[in-house]
Amino acid sequence: MLGKFFQKPATEESDRVPPGQYLTKGFPVLTYGATPKINSEEWEFKVWGLAKPATFSWSDFMALPQHEFTADFHCVTRWSKLDAQWTGIKVTDFIPLIEVDPKAAHVMEHCYGGYTTNIALADLVREENFFAFKSFGEPLTTEHGGPLRLVVPHLYAWKSAKWINGLEFQEREELGFWERNGYHRRGEPFAEERYSTF
Repeated sequence: MLGKFFQKPATEESDRVPPGQYLTKGFPVLTYGATPKINSEEWEFKVWGLAKPATFSWSDFMALPQHEFTADFHCVTRWSKLDAQWTGIKVTDFIPLIEVDPKAAHVMEHCYGGYTTNIALADLVREENFFAFKSFGEPLTTEHGGPLRLVVPHLYAWKSAKWINGLEFQEREELGFWERNGYHRRGEPFAEERYSTF
């Protein structure tokens, strides 16, 4: 099984692969629950909580600057994909469009299908994070989170929420779905923050 789908990193790649991870030859799809199907005409994105409530359409997002990204992607289930290619919109290009209360320090990511995951505001608003709508030059498939997913390369992939449709800004940390079910509240791969210690 290891040789067919996964492989140990070569020596020159070892500094890019977190401890306990194997490189995938494909791009595995892992999802809890049913896969929601949303077309871009119906899709909308909301912000609320400690932010002025606002709703954005697909065309609002597509009007923002678009960029090509190449980023390593690490799943808590121990696979990594190096140099994953995406097209998307920088989080730092979206944030100036909304009014966030200075008291906000945490964010809950909300998704179609009811999935949630928490992230510190400081971890979200980083130059390398983006909303992806294409992968390897093709529109993001539903299975991989299309029409839009968040990608947060420096944290485990469950923080890169698929089918994202909203950000709830909060003063205090609240735990999302996997975090309530035993996963680490932050999820930093090189520190192997896989599971909760409390």
